[in-house]
Amino acid sequence: MNRRRPLAVLGCLGLAVFFPVAARGEEAGDAKKAPPPAGRVLRLPEKPFNYANPDWPAHFQGRAVRRVDNTPADNPITDAGATLGRVIFYDTRVSANGTVACASCHFQKNGFSDPRRFSKGYEGKETDRNAMPLVNVRFYPRGRFFWDERAATLEEQVLKPVQSKVEMGQTLGGLVETLGKDPAYADLFAAAFGDKQITPDRISRALAQFVRSLVSYQSKFDAGFAQSRDVRDDFANFTAQENRGKTLFMRECARCHLPGGQEAGFFMNRPRNNGLDADPRSADGGVGDITLDRGQVGLFKSPSLRNIEVTGPYMHDGRFDTLEKVVDHYSTGVKNHPNADGRLRRGLRFNDRQKTDLVAFMKTLTDEKFLTDPRFSDPFQ
Repeated sequence: MNRRRPLAVLGCLGLAVFFPVAARGEEAGDAKKAPPPAGRVLRLPEKPFNYANPDWPAHFQGRAVRRVDNTPADNPITDAGATLGRVIFYDTRVSANGTVACASCHFQKNGFSDPRRFSKGYEGKETDRNAMPLVNVRFYPRGRFFWDERAATLEEQVLKPVQSKVEMGQTLGGLVETLGKDPAYADLFAAAFGDKQITPDRISRALAQFVRSLVSYQSKFDAGFAQSRDVRDDFANFTAQENRGKTLFMRECARCHLPGGQEAGFFMNRPRNNGLDADPRSADGGVGDITLDRGQVGLFKSPSLRNIEVTGPYMHDGRFDTLEKVVDHYSTGVKNHPNADGRLRRGLRFNDRQKTDLVAFMKTLTDEKFLTDPRFSDPFQ
């Protein structure tokens, strides 16, 4: 006879949800209801976290930011939708054998990136690229995802790792069936979408809402910018070194990483080749492998620079383990790839002081509150 124990308190619905736990010797898959991830209890706040209307500073609310926001009109962020997405994001039952969740490759303390050069999937196999950080992805104006931009939208992207034979090995039908066995999900889907029906489209939309809610806006840079209101001025809360690094960044790096005054995102506005390799025949083709356009071979999307201090290793293949090595590359290590960005071909030729200043500035983009915010943390305890 099955024992019962509380799994989750869904405060927004006023419910305590119980799940049957398989008796000793009984296979979990034989139970009529799906047990929670092994040894973990889902705990959600009595009142849902605020995802839909965050208290952003002024430089996140202007026209330039609205112009680059890729949130679609048919999938706005709601508190209930992002809550559902958060639960799915951290649920290992999303993978075929119940061992890997989205969060297994995107760690909050690392800016939702993976500190390993290559992530390990549900059977222990490694991915062929580094896990891209998920911070501020809603502010990438092209709205395309993965290093090679093969996903046209975030809604499309979030289901691809689930179906990957390396990453999660799950089918969409299997995912729906698994979530359907869990009474907590019925209530979460009802809160998010009006009824208890579980579909791949709704899973996709909920995950996309949660990922778009991962906005970092409380760094030292943001505090300084809010006081100054002109990114070119020295910030009162910066050290002399950080201000020198900011000035250097604005002169040499902002044209790529801060286009159009979109200080919210720190995103490049399109994929580029940054001269990591010289030979296009032997290196990863990036966007060109998807489009089959020779002029796009070796082009890659760049993640946001926000929280870059904690999102290493860097580049699509994780080849650089420190920011200092990244700066060295742009200074003197750019290779003569035929599609390399022309502005980088000669290198930026930083001296030693400029290198340390630039790294000091990039560390001002670290948002400690974001890295520990309970809205984005693991709801399973």
